[in-house]
Amino acid sequence: MNTDPIADMLTRIRNANIVGHSTVEMPSSKLKVQVAALLKAEGFIVSFEVFKNGKFDYLRIELKYTKENDPIITGLKKISKPGLRVYSKAKNMPKVIDGLGIAIVSTNKGLLTNRKAKSENVGGEILCYVW
Repeated sequence: MNTDPIADMLTRIRNANIVGHSTVEMPSSKLKVQVAALLKAEGFIVSFEVFKNGKFDYLRIELKYTKENDPIITGLKKISKPGLRVYSKAKNMPKVIDGLGIAIVSTNKGLLTNRKAKSENVGGEILCYVW
């Protein structure tokens, strides 16, 4: 059993991108839905939806591609892991690929991008990098 659901989510998205799937499905959770909402707001995915299959909720993400069928998400990297949590203060927020990518940060104000966390002057746990 996977003890890190966000790592599982990122791996599913990465694998679907590699083989060129238009959508990817996974078991849903509040945290995964928040990550998907951030990815949509930042323009990395087209859309997402939560649907029921039997008695469980699932999350379906529609991936975004360029006109040449290259994936918009070119990289996903899990930063904070169950065995090693990584935290950052607001003034030390990392830049992902010189600002082209985002870091998803879990703060006391919810999940934010690194830029938003820095502008709101809140630190937190850095979950992953997306570029």
